Amino acid sequence: MTTAPPRRPPHEPHGPHGPHGLRDFYEDPAVPVASGTPRSLRQARMLADALGPATSGPRTVLDIGCGDGTAAATAAPLLAGHRIVGVDWSQDALRRAHARLPYAVRGELTDGGLPFGAATADAVLFSEVVEHLVDPDAALDELHRILRPGGHLMLSTPNLAAWYNRALLLAGVQPVFSEVSLRAIHGRPGKEVVGHLRLYTARALREFVTASGFEVVRLRGAPFHGVPRPLRPLDRLACRVPSMASILLLHARRT
Repeated sequence: MTTAPPRRPPHEPHGPHGPHGLRDFYEDPAVPVASGTPRSLRQARMLADALGPATSGPRTVLDIGCGDGTAAATAAPLLAGHRIVGVDWSQDALRRAHARLPYAVRGELTDGGLPFGAATADAVLFSEVVEHLVDPDAALDELHRILRPGGHLMLSTPNLAAWYNRALLLAGVQPVFSEVSLRAIHGRPGKEVVGHLRLYTARALREFVTASGFEVVRLRGAPFHGVPRPLRPLDRLACRVPSMASILLLHARRT
């Protein structure tokens, strides 16, 4: 298996080789920035159901850590009439996002916060980002600040307790999605280094988001494109039990 391609974390983390170690890693054009169409579509459908049609006026949706804009562009047809804004700190990612999105701006979750006023966003897409953050608590605080009361948070992240990771741990193998180095893969399946710093189980993700001032509305599972083809039917079946799915899709509302 390969790990989930990262979205660009919209901050400048301090890496192991100085303050710009991880920043240099994510600015590398060779590091993938798309999250995969199937899970993006699932997440977009959840958001479309939450927002409803734009007949009463467009809502503002911020894609925080938009990467190359693929996820937001995938969601756009389902969010017709709503305003989608991509946000990232990576200049390389923003150059690519501008080709897919009408609005793409630079912003950081730390060092002054995002370039939006308090309670100005109706929804936030936060896809494949939280696992890359040095300080996820501060990030959720910032998302809570910019969302209106009752605003929607759509967060996705790899599942530490995915069905195959449970078997790998029993065999003494490093779980898929986890990484011990930015230079190479050690002790687990896969060949691609993507910079994961934190991993969540379904229970941990619920508790973390709730402690940050959100009310969890729904948790769903999504498949992972890196699962070997013969095992993909089993991976899709595991989505029926989100705690065992490859990817966690969480919908929460700002309290």
